Amino acid sequence: MYLLGFDIGSSSIKGALIDAESKKAIQVIAAPDREMPIASPEAGFAEQDPEMWWKYVCQCSKTLMQNHPEAKDKIKGVGLTYQMHGLVLTDKNGNILRPSIIWCDSRAIATGKELEKKLNVNAFLSTHYNVPGNFTFSKLRWVQKHEPEIFDQIDKFMLPGDYIAFRMTGEIRSSITGLSEAILWNFEEGKADDDILREWKMDADLIPEHHPSFAIQGYVDSAACEALGLSPGNEIPVSYRAGDQPNNAWSLNVNEPGVMAGAGGTSGVLYGISSEPIIDQSQRTNSFAHVNYKPGNPRIGILLCINGAGILYSWIRRNIVDPNFSYDELEKRAASVPPGSEGLQFLPFGNGAERMLQNKPVHAHLMQLDLNRHSQNHIIRAGLEGVGFAFVYGYEIMKNLGLASKILRVGNDNLFLSEIFSGLISAMTGMKIEIREATGAVGAALGAGVGAKIYSSPEEAMKDSPIIRIIHPDQKLAEQYRPYYELWKTELKTKLENL
Repeated sequence: MYLLGFDIGSSSIKGALIDAESKKAIQVIAAPDREMPIASPEAGFAEQDPEMWWKYVCQCSKTLMQNHPEAKDKIKGVGLTYQMHGLVLTDKNGNILRPSIIWCDSRAIATGKELEKKLNVNAFLSTHYNVPGNFTFSKLRWVQKHEPEIFDQIDKFMLPGDYIAFRMTGEIRSSITGLSEAILWNFEEGKADDDILREWKMDADLIPEHHPSFAIQGYVDSAACEALGLSPGNEIPVSYRAGDQPNNAWSLNVNEPGVMAGAGGTSGVLYGISSEPIIDQSQRTNSFAHVNYKPGNPRIGILLCINGAGILYSWIRRNIVDPNFSYDELEKRAASVPPGSEGLQFLPFGNGAERMLQNKPVHAHLMQLDLNRHSQNHIIRAGLEGVGFAFVYGYEIMKNLGLASKILRVGNDNLFLSEIFSGLISAMTGMKIEIREATGAVGAALGAGVGAKIYSSPEEAMKDSPIIRIIHPDQKLAEQYRPYYELWKTELKTKLENL
């Protein structure tokens, strides 16, 4: 008995085949070999063809089935996770009307501000927990305003994972967590918000039928079975879907209050769970329905994103050091420098406006450079520390919102592999960091097992989730870092005040 999971990213598609009984991954693969292209027909635009996603989902699935032919007629569930906040539009025949406007597209920022001016913001925050911003509804409104000839043909809007599920099942459906990330879920009323569509002269039927994340949302049809390399004639349910950050938390077994999930890729993320609404009036964080959200028993995921994270460290590797150096080699060089980098500091915010800084364009800054004392090794360590300080700053925001945590769970494939980086964050926040063997596609497969009733509950699916390594808070290290962090915050405050 096997389960399939797919992670629909903007760079690649990942597929995972797991043994349902042992919950172990048999194989995880990715396609294509190079990053998928992102079209930018105008400055600030970012688009992808959803058919490209489907092509590589099929490629991953066929490769998995070719490598493990014993599984092709024993798949008991399919789970999907996907890049959040994208917009896919189809007509009444299911044809794509335009390329998907994806998560990093910023064209709808002005549209979101226009929507905000016409809303009672306080009332809207109390029911939706967010303002429209640059999220999916704002992108839909942008199409209505700027591409009316396309908008008039829309039958349904979808999120990226919804579209892949549609290609598998022929059914256009979404999830509660998906509608919340689109800013189209009314938490107070516990339903999809079709009123806001009517208010902007949109048909309420544009919103797809929706289900919980753990639920059978259709069955893989015969055409899709052939495209995916699966045996036809078996009832294979698509039984889980969630955006990448809720799914990352689910994959790390962060589903209840008191524990936090983290990620340190190109951008960085802190993600906590609350059983009560936590509404950040300044919108430095965003609150969405978590994968186990139920009206009457709510679990809200609070997301803080740091755009300038791993991208700074990779920039240092490419442009300051040498792209031929491995990150392990950079870690060794950074370790030759004492904590605090002898006063050299980095503000890492060079990857666009930072939401946690209220969308102010702070940019990246190298500060207190002493040409007689500082070397490449200092720059490497200062980069790691600058990103680490940004995480500590973000944690302080979340703590002040009521999301203090003793445990931070992270995956085994990002910045948290750096002992310097992890040690700094653990020391300065007081959180124990658990590094776990978790990937998005594997988490999606396990979610499918819950939705298909292979597992009796989310708790059973995540039982005995393995921990690879634990980093404990070091008080002595915290004392070493504290004066440098206070200086870092002072520099950040000065930059913010001068904008």
